[in-house]
Amino acid sequence: MLNITELRKGTVFVLGGEPYKVVDYGQKVMGRGGSIVNVRIKSLVSGKVLEKTFKGNEQLESADMSTQSVQYLYNDGANYFFMNQENFEQFEVSSSLVGDSSGYVKEGDIVQLQFFKGQPISIELPKNVPLKVDYTEAAVKGDTSTSITKDAVLETGITIKVPAFIKQGDLISVDTSNGTYRERIKE
Repeated sequence: MLNITELRKGTVFVLGGEPYKVVDYGQKVMGRGGSIVNVRIKSLVSGKVLEKTFKGNEQLESADMSTQSVQYLYNDGANYFFMNQENFEQFEVSSSLVGDSSGYVKEGDIVQLQFFKGQPISIELPKNVPLKVDYTEAAVKGDTSTSITKDAVLETGITIKVPAFIKQGDLISVDTSNGTYRERIKE
């Protein structure tokens, strides 16, 4: 059990049978030792964000979470398949759970799979991933010196904005938190 004063940014706990992660935390100490804790929490199952206030000496259930490093194998449209590289156990995860992350993973990539009570609930991507540019328009001569951007279709099928000097076949680094171009990777 967790006391409300033990909540910090990043703490995971169970509320209503669902695991939540603290995104924002604020504590107000009242007179005579009482305190109020205001938190913004995010569901690790549905992704919804809630504002919650806890008072006094409330207790919260700590979450039984685990994380495994897994390799992405393939998807069949409805499900994604991952494998634990240590014991070769395979996990089937619905495409709704993978969500927008699917544009940043390709076959063979290593990701972190989070489990709650033995069931996979979310995947954690690396901060940056290398992806190859499958298609982009050619740069117009003279336009490469300014900060002009253009669309590029990457090997996973997603489209992002890239600088004008990027060409088809380039390997680029993409920030998975916001889907932006970071840098060109020298091969």
